[in-house]
Amino acid sequence: MAKKQFKAESKKLMDLMINSIYTNKEIFLRELISNASDAIDKLHYKSLTDENVKVNKKDFQINVSVDEEARTITISDNGIGMTAEELENNLGTIAKSGSSVFKEENEHKKNIDIIGQFGVGFYSAFMVASKIKVVSLAYGESDANVWESSGIDGYTIKRCEKDTYGTEITLFIKEDDEDNNYSEFLHEHTISSLIKKYSNYITYPIKMKMHKSEYNEETKESEEKEVIETLNDMVPLWKRNKSKITDDEYNTFYSDKFFDYEAPIAKIHTSAEGLVSYNSLLFIPSHAPYDFYTKSYEKGLQLYSNGVLIMEKCAELLPDYFSFVKGVVDSPDLSLNISREMLQQDKTLTTIAKSLETKIIKELTDLQNEKREDYNKFFESFGANIKFGIYDQFGMNKDKLKDLLVFKTSLKDKSITLKEYVDGMKKGQEAIYYCCGESIDKIDMLPVVESIKEKNYEILYCTDYMDEFVLQTIGEYDSKKLVNIAKENVDLSDEEEKKQIEEKNKDSKDMLDFIASSIDGIESVKFTNRLKNHPVCLVSTGDVTIEMEKVINAMPTDEHISAKKVLEINANHKIAEKLDNLYKNDKEELKRVSKILYESSRLIEGLSVENPTELTNLICEELTK
Repeated sequence: MAKKQFKAESKKLMDLMINSIYTNKEIFLRELISNASDAIDKLHYKSLTDENVKVNKKDFQINVSVDEEARTITISDNGIGMTAEELENNLGTIAKSGSSVFKEENEHKKNIDIIGQFGVGFYSAFMVASKIKVVSLAYGESDANVWESSGIDGYTIKRCEKDTYGTEITLFIKEDDEDNNYSEFLHEHTISSLIKKYSNYITYPIKMKMHKSEYNEETKESEEKEVIETLNDMVPLWKRNKSKITDDEYNTFYSDKFFDYEAPIAKIHTSAEGLVSYNSLLFIPSHAPYDFYTKSYEKGLQLYSNGVLIMEKCAELLPDYFSFVKGVVDSPDLSLNISREMLQQDKTLTTIAKSLETKIIKELTDLQNEKREDYNKFFESFGANIKFGIYDQFGMNKDKLKDLLVFKTSLKDKSITLKEYVDGMKKGQEAIYYCCGESIDKIDMLPVVESIKEKNYEILYCTDYMDEFVLQTIGEYDSKKLVNIAKENVDLSDEEEKKQIEEKNKDSKDMLDFIASSIDGIESVKFTNRLKNHPVCLVSTGDVTIEMEKVINAMPTDEHISAKKVLEINANHKIAEKLDNLYKNDKEELKRVSKILYESSRLIEGLSVENPTELTNLICEELTK
């Protein structure tokens, strides 16, 4: 029979697809098994709608065999089969999808579960095969046909013999070359592994003839035997009724799938139907993997279409702040052959991603309310992600994430949320107070903390370098402003006290300006009555705080910033009287004392002293007077 030619555009598409679209050669097996599953689906559906079609669903199966000597892989099914005309239409025109046509013709009917797009996926086999032979007998027909092609050159179709309905595809594997080891696909364990990786949840048994070595007790020798093994699980855990799944089954699945031998801290098992249907099984790990905070870590969920793996890690399903989540998503509304570029534009995927995000937030909120110890453990590992999500993109996601934050505080032994802080606020308290530092102990040493504690107001301890950025992004919670107590103008005095300190600063303006002019790097100097026992403190004014200065300047970049610093002097401390006396009688001495006070306040704040030798000399001079 004369060889038929592919159309010119089909030749170009085949070449483009083999060399560009399917860069991962192992995909071919997934595609052919999916097509076999589609063929069985079609026959099963026909049996439900046509009383003349007599088949038993229990008999449906897909068979795979490898002949290393002949260099062939054979995939066969007992599905609906194809006539000569269907072979011509489905395989003679690249990207002509028999499954797509079938689904379009029956889209008004329910329960049609067609995975693949017969055509494009089929031709992926030419990545590994020099020739493909397809023998098919359509159900109810008497004549079988064989389609053969060696690639772009064309194909032939002719009559042949076949005893049973269905389709048998034989791939003649290419010889190895310098760049490709095609022989790896002729190893039984390789094919078995690929089936389990990509097609483990095909709903029909995938059987394969395997050669196994068994020890014979009588001969005392190992003997090779042929056995037929069913390689796939068929019903994935995420499609089972969750009320019938034990915790051990969930944990085993998680361990096997994601190579983590510590049980997850929470799971989210979802079955959604509607405009977009999907099943998902997500896990929140109990600890961060070793590479989580490295550039090599890849976020993403395993993405399936009707039990067939599309993508190992689909990043589009998770926002960065939930990159720690592991799991699988399976949707019949996604095309098996969807590309990365198409995924980024796919509305179905966007809808699923938004739904999953809502469910993750709910699960974390429930964990926080019902199992606080577990939640605190989670937050220790992944709290940085939540914080990043709040201040990233100019705080776009702050409202949906802020309730996931927890902080240590000055009044409680346990970590609390912002809501719990507000619920426990003292009568008359108007703001949420926080303070930043390297540790709780160092925060407690800060002079500005003393007056807040004296009022018995709770202080949020911010010991993570991101905390201040996060709280500034949130701004306020439940109409209560978030106030950094280490900033200027945080004064809890009553109106009379405020009036008195305002008058003192006004009366001492010349002296305070003189002190400020004698100290490099200071914005201003003022008296305060918020310090009880401490003589001075250093606070900031403006958007950049002292803690931000330390954080940003410690980063390995060329960017350096400086907070606008205000030196506050305790108006009720003996030092205030000392300074006033020096201003009147010895301004040079005032400069030296002011320098000591300023550098001391820098040390209290954890800032470096530019000239420690000068400071030491000044202190020694004062001590020897």
